[in-house]
Amino acid sequence: MSDTPPPADRPRSRAVFSTEDFDLMKEAVGDYVKTIADDPRSAKFSNLYHRLGRLG
Repeated sequence: MSDTPPPADRPRSRAVFSTEDFDLMKEAVGDYVKTIADDPRSAKFSNLYHRLGRLG
């Protein structure tokens, strides 16, 4: 194990998804929730839909 700090010129992390991406994912997940409404997994996808709404 090293006690050496990371280099100062280390590149910053970049976002993987844009705000527009979250809107698209929310739309896709919303349609999927309607398709699998009778499936027990629909609750998990519904929760994902609401979390995406808070992010985007």
